[in-house]
Amino acid sequence: MAAKRVLHLLVIYCFICWLLTRESGVSFPIGILIEVLLVITILIAIVTVKKEVWKNLNTDLFYLFLFWFIISILEVFNPYGASTIGWLKEIRSAAEYPLLIVMVSSVVFTTKRDLDVFLIIVVVFSTLAALDGIKQLHIGLSKGDQAFLQYGGSTHLLWGRLRVFSFYTEAAQFGASQAHICLVALILALGPVKKKVRIILLICSALMFYGMLISGTRGALFALVPGAFVAIVLSKRFKILFLGGTIAVLFLCFLKFTTIGNGNYQIYRFRSALDLNDPSLNVRLHSQRILKDYMEKIPFGGGLGVTGSNGMGYNQDKFLSKVQPDSYWVKVWVMYGIVGFIIWISMMMYILGKCCAIVWRLNDEDLKVKAIALTSGFAGILMCSYGNEVINNMPSSIIIYISLSFMYLMPKFEQKIKEDNLLKA
Repeated sequence: MAAKRVLHLLVIYCFICWLLTRESGVSFPIGILIEVLLVITILIAIVTVKKEVWKNLNTDLFYLFLFWFIISILEVFNPYGASTIGWLKEIRSAAEYPLLIVMVSSVVFTTKRDLDVFLIIVVVFSTLAALDGIKQLHIGLSKGDQAFLQYGGSTHLLWGRLRVFSFYTEAAQFGASQAHICLVALILALGPVKKKVRIILLICSALMFYGMLISGTRGALFALVPGAFVAIVLSKRFKILFLGGTIAVLFLCFLKFTTIGNGNYQIYRFRSALDLNDPSLNVRLHSQRILKDYMEKIPFGGGLGVTGSNGMGYNQDKFLSKVQPDSYWVKVWVMYGIVGFIIWISMMMYILGKCCAIVWRLNDEDLKVKAIALTSGFAGILMCSYGNEVINNMPSSIIIYISLSFMYLMPKFEQKIKEDNLLKA
């Protein structure tokens, strides 16, 4: 029980850690506190969790992330000569957190009730984030928000318009996370729940959809649409598949081929995501063309921490630090090379496929709906990470990796339900 409480605390902390930093004005080591909470949870689990429960780690999910962690460790010897300090800082989000989160959640969150509590925490704090974002836009910014814009967050003011970031790291993370949990809440609302719960979930989903819009994050669209497509396919309901597909196509056509609503800044920003002539898109494509020529010489990449914020901080003498990836897919390619990128994307697609297979084999309606919600959310965040660094940032990172752990435990949850029903009979 103690391990579960610490892990719940960690999930909550990953939502509000930047809020605590901004509003307190104190710069504390966010990453180190995440690791401290993970280590505490692991130590408690070692003492309290029964030996047979540790068999939950005997899955391809755990071994794949262990394999990726080993590859990431070996990157410290990358001949490109990237900074060791940059490697140390980057490996945390790239490989350490995924491995530890999957490991600890697989042995601590082991019941259907744990799944329900996790979903409640995620939906509640995502809704609070939406409300805080609405407050930022319509009421005003706090002192901490203003300081953030003044010292490092200048890109969140475009032509005098605020890109809402709520209490997240920045607007891109906020928008993508809102799209992710908006979809999760909507799917849960369509499941076998009480009318009161359905209404609450629909309200939360609507608030998060608005939160996604006001973030001004165009990439969030690519968390919502692919995730919704996966959810519709997994439902195996052909009427819903046809209706949902039609709605999605009409929505995209509305954005692509009309100018309706352009007077609204949020709609205009989202519409530009489908504009092939958008200056921001062309800058990214130009950067990728530059990287393509350079990366052909280094098939194993430039090493962890050679690009992005750690590249600017610890590898300023390297060419790769001067080209912003603007995408987690591109970042993996730059750091690990084409060899590492193929391994990583193959891992992700295999895990997604395995999750889909688990959903198809579930018979319990309640579990099936929750499994569809988690799987479609993972698919959405994975696709969205092509446009922004999302899957490697909090809170999306911890939500996704705990979700994957739950997916691999779903068959055991269903077996337990069957055994309980037999006992009652």
